[in-house]
Amino acid sequence: MTPEWTCGTCAAEWPCAPRREQLLAEYGVDRAMLSVYLGACLAAAAEDLHVAGATSLRDRFFGWLPRRPLSGGSSRPHDSSTTGDAAGSGPA
Repeated sequence: MTPEWTCGTCAAEWPCAPRREQLLAEYGVDRAMLSVYLGACLAAAAEDLHVAGATSLRDRFFGWLPRRPLSGGSSRPHDSSTTGDAAGSGPA
C-alpha cells in the first residue's frame, strides 16, 4: 500500500475508475460491506495523508457510489484474492 493513495497501475487517486468498477462487481448488492471496506480505507488514507475529516476524502471514497445497489450480482466478494485482503487492500 502506498502512503500517497494512488493507483499502482494508472497513478490516479485511489480508488480510480477501473478499481471502482471492480469493487462494485466484487461486492455486488452487498453495499453495507463495500461501505465498511471503503470506510476503513478512508480512515487509513486520512492518517497516511495527514488529513482530518476532509470532505474531499469522503467524496473521493464514497461520492462515486451509485445511490442504489446494482441489481444482480453476488451478495459477497468472490474471494480474498480479489477483495483487498491484507496484501491487496488499498492502492495497487
